Amino acid sequence: MLSIRTTPTRDVVSLDGLWRFALDSAVGAEPWLSRIVTSLEAPVPASYNDLFVDPAIRDHVGVVWYQREVRVPRGWAGERIVLRFGSVTHAATVYANDVLVAEHVGGYTPFDADLTGIVAPGEEFRLTVAVDNRLTHLTIPPGTVDTLPDGRLKQTYHHDFYNYAGIARSVKLYSTPQAYVADITVVTGIDGSAGVVDYRIETAGAEAADVRLRVLDESGATVATAEGAEGSVRIDDVHLWMPGAAYLYDLLVELVRNGEPVDSYILPFGVRTVEVRGTDFLINGEPFYFTGFGKHEDTPVRGKGHDDAYLVHDFQLLEWTGANSFRTSHYPYAEEVLDFADRHGIVVIGETAAVGLNLGVQGGLTGIPPTPTFAPENFGGETRNVHAQHLRELLARDKNHPSVVMWSIANEPASNEDGSREYFEPLVDLARELDPTRPLTYAAVMFATPANDKIGDLFDVLSINRYYGWYVFTGDLATAESVLEQELRGWVQRFGKPIMMSEYGADTQPGLHSVWDMPWTEEYQSDLLAAYHRVFDRIPEFVGEHIWNFADFMTGPGIHRVDGNKKGVFTRDRKPKGAAFSVRNRWRGLEGKKPDGPAERPAASEGNPS
Repeated sequence: MLSIRTTPTRDVVSLDGLWRFALDSAVGAEPWLSRIVTSLEAPVPASYNDLFVDPAIRDHVGVVWYQREVRVPRGWAGERIVLRFGSVTHAATVYANDVLVAEHVGGYTPFDADLTGIVAPGEEFRLTVAVDNRLTHLTIPPGTVDTLPDGRLKQTYHHDFYNYAGIARSVKLYSTPQAYVADITVVTGIDGSAGVVDYRIETAGAEAADVRLRVLDESGATVATAEGAEGSVRIDDVHLWMPGAAYLYDLLVELVRNGEPVDSYILPFGVRTVEVRGTDFLINGEPFYFTGFGKHEDTPVRGKGHDDAYLVHDFQLLEWTGANSFRTSHYPYAEEVLDFADRHGIVVIGETAAVGLNLGVQGGLTGIPPTPTFAPENFGGETRNVHAQHLRELLARDKNHPSVVMWSIANEPASNEDGSREYFEPLVDLARELDPTRPLTYAAVMFATPANDKIGDLFDVLSINRYYGWYVFTGDLATAESVLEQELRGWVQRFGKPIMMSEYGADTQPGLHSVWDMPWTEEYQSDLLAAYHRVFDRIPEFVGEHIWNFADFMTGPGIHRVDGNKKGVFTRDRKPKGAAFSVRNRWRGLEGKKPDGPAERPAASEGNPS
């Protein structure tokens, strides 16, 4: 799926701004048939939950309505007119005036609605969107909805971040010619000092047109040309896209009829290769060691609403710490985030929204004995088909981003339980069919061990989430360090694959201090991370470390969460805790080094630096 861009043949109008907003209980039947009467307005993009003081809105389970008027530019006569949503959490039904134009399930991937012939250039239409935040066993992420005795709906879900909802990413109206470039796929390789770019162009529209393309370097000079919808071009003396040193070419694709361009589209891309060889993760044939974080799209007031100011500032903080990468935990992030990573050389692990496929976690938190996760009545039936569709949409959207070097199919699934292999093996096969160029991983939960995990051999990289010293052996870092090393060596011994830590950390209250190993203090967070780093440096097969989390984030209510999850090395408003400085010392010491073993890595910092 192509990003929306202005080109010589395409125009884009942003529909971001304030929309009329109402709960389903405040509107009558068929509210799309007329102007919604409401005093409430909600910004787009943003989650709606934290905007208003009414708890009935924050706690609402079900449908809310967004509405606004849209005027189609008068110059779009004879063009396709298309509506694009960056995401709607978690399901959307879209109406143009009284016509149903789109339905989409999945809160983190974009979708289009073709309005050609439904709306008219120069005229205004009423745009109405029903947004449904309910999570069930037929959604990714999953959840359950129960009816309370007083008739209210209660949402339960199995992941530890707040179920923000709304139109969280930009909405755009755009035009294309009737014959247009529908999709582009590029796969890059390296041949000596040259880059090789295999491409496939998909076109659509009633009238046939020829395809021609040019590759432009960053100065705008043409470095390669080709004709035809599928083929290969060679870039001599290629500038590679590298971590920390991004270089992007533009692929200019034109549909041509009688020698004249009918449609044009420009796709930025980078030339780079990714490979797992033995226990090494290679980018452009060189070993790469991941340093960085799991993150969240989470900010005060906006919830999961995309914000360019936070985007820029977060990447500044990544650079400040010396991080070279992050995982899009636990869902695909906004397209703007990946575009920014492409331009700035930050490596990304792209993850589906499949978090919560583990009823054992629920049992551990509630004390209620869990039922088998992959039983037919739970996630063993239609859920996998829904998961597969999310995987298709993620890979279709992000396949051309050079920053994305690996796909994570799920976070903390019950990979130790019966039925997990039957669930995941078809998804692994699908991912490899859709994109044979990128390695695959999943993030293993605490319950899955080297002895009982049933799916590790299906993947290329083992990503491990562990909280020794926090949830287990709380306050006992010596035992935590010993047990961690023993387990990680067990994963390596059984599977013989590269291994990385995809989550590790400790909740930390900023400003709380102690001279002892006291959980929740800033010193304890730093010391826990340092203990883990010592273990990483002793394991040659280790290829990366992603701390949980970059910044504190909001969660659902729970006695183990006070104003959210506090495992960030930055607060929710991006102020550094002591651990941020410790991590900065370590990662800046790793820059430019090939992490082959302890001799080439700096010692892990102990506590806060002076």
